[in-house]
Amino acid sequence: MATVAAVGATVGFRLKSKKSTISSPFLGRKLEIKYPFQSIPGKMISNSKLLVVCSGTGLVVDFVHNLFLGVGVGLPCTVMECGDIIYRSTLPRSNGLTLTAPGVVLALGALSYLWATPGVAPGFWDMFVLAFVERLFRPTFKKDDFMLGKKLGEGAFGVVYRVSLAKKPDSKEGDLVLKKATEYGAVEIWMNERVRRACANSCADFLYGFLESSSKKGGEYWLVWRFEGDATLQDLMLSKDFPYNVETMILGEVQDLPKGLGRENRIIQTIMRQLLFALDGLHSTGIVHRDIKPQNIIFSEGSRTFKIIDLGAAADLRVGINYIPKEFLLDPRYAAPEQYIMSTQTPSAPSAPVATALSPVLWQMNLPDRFDIYSAGLIFLQMAFPSLRTDSGLIQFNRQLKRCEYDLVAWRKTVEPRASAELRKGFELLDLDGGIGWELLTSMVRYKARKRTSAKGALAHPYFDSEGLLGLSFMQKLRLQLFRTTQQDYSEAANWVIGLMAKSGTKKDGGFTEAQLQELREMEPKKKANPQRNALASALRLQRKIVRTLNESMDELNQRRKSLWWSRWIPREE
Repeated sequence: MATVAAVGATVGFRLKSKKSTISSPFLGRKLEIKYPFQSIPGKMISNSKLLVVCSGTGLVVDFVHNLFLGVGVGLPCTVMECGDIIYRSTLPRSNGLTLTAPGVVLALGALSYLWATPGVAPGFWDMFVLAFVERLFRPTFKKDDFMLGKKLGEGAFGVVYRVSLAKKPDSKEGDLVLKKATEYGAVEIWMNERVRRACANSCADFLYGFLESSSKKGGEYWLVWRFEGDATLQDLMLSKDFPYNVETMILGEVQDLPKGLGRENRIIQTIMRQLLFALDGLHSTGIVHRDIKPQNIIFSEGSRTFKIIDLGAAADLRVGINYIPKEFLLDPRYAAPEQYIMSTQTPSAPSAPVATALSPVLWQMNLPDRFDIYSAGLIFLQMAFPSLRTDSGLIQFNRQLKRCEYDLVAWRKTVEPRASAELRKGFELLDLDGGIGWELLTSMVRYKARKRTSAKGALAHPYFDSEGLLGLSFMQKLRLQLFRTTQQDYSEAANWVIGLMAKSGTKKDGGFTEAQLQELREMEPKKKANPQRNALASALRLQRKIVRTLNESMDELNQRRKSLWWSRWIPREE
């Protein structure tokens, strides 16, 4: 009879042998646990059952701890040829962390995925830590706390007023903007709070949003911002002095340069760079605006920068809020040709944890941020071509571009020979410095979303290398420099891969044509085919089955969830 004792424990294991044909000395034997009589003198144990009587809870805790410690340490590790048994307790233990190449690759891959756009790890921190702490210290308001002033504007998502606090009408704190949301109020409150925590410089300074009940109209959503200015980019562009009227607003003084294309180009460069920085902040946190236009870009007098407003149509693709497949909210004058930010085959967003976990994959598959980039490209066009700044001029341009299959180069060849003086001036402005402005514009306004540049890619374009009117901060310069460096490496590698694909994409070089690739995606295993083909066909069929199953599962989860689970975060009138 053998006994394996736990290290530092008073518990022992007794193994009683039974007849068995198994050669191993530890298989086929009955394991019994008995408390030694010597450890607690005077206590009785009957019917082979364990009876523990202790004077305090500490003995029970120590007993359980030592029991599991004994099991973990006392198990045999291996049996030598001579019959000796080596136990884990006798093996040397490593006090340090052992790094292996597969482990490092796996760890880096996991970290990269957690921090990839729109950010699984930052999303968890934002929702469960920052949002909770923010609600403890933010100010609270009610509708009766405000005195309505000048009406600043009215749109599809509400009416905006300049207001002051009823108790302190002359104080600086009373210089506020109040919006009564007619639709999507809950969505806009959510988006503005997310932006305030993640990228406050991208949008107007949001203070508070709440739901207030009314006996006549039911619940009404109210949103409060700090007043930063009432001039939108649309107002400034419609002025005859544009872009010179923006010059003093951004810099505070007039440049010591003669009026001309070079001076106008530097002003437009600064406006575009500020707009792209704002878009990059939104996209980095998983928000797509879907309604980028000059009316929704306001000039902040305090920071001397352009900021984005009106997030009622925005979609939070980190958790799927305000995203519904086959439904779009947009202005047709500035909307991208695809109209949808995601493929219409993408299922509705599942529960928040599942949506957050899958968000990096869906983002890379669909690149939804490119929808806003197209709209920003049209704003770039309007600033360069005065004739496109009116609604009628923009609508006519969209028709011409559609006839040219959304090819700007083809559009230019069509209109330039008979262009007016304003159109010629726009082409000359974009052709400065070797045509880098035109190159940036064509990379933003393209038919295929995947072929458009991102906000980061546009900021890294040589068009913004020259000094503009407003210098960048140290962190902005660092981000741009880092992205330019990595983008150059990635672009070289991408060009190399694309070159190989192009060479092997014809029958002459032994590659696949597009029709053959499509046939390959739909191929099925056949009895008389070679094993390599059937293996590939089976793998592709399994891939399609997995994707279909995931889509069905997410649709099922979405049907069971509460559609407005996140509305509980919005304060209500007490």
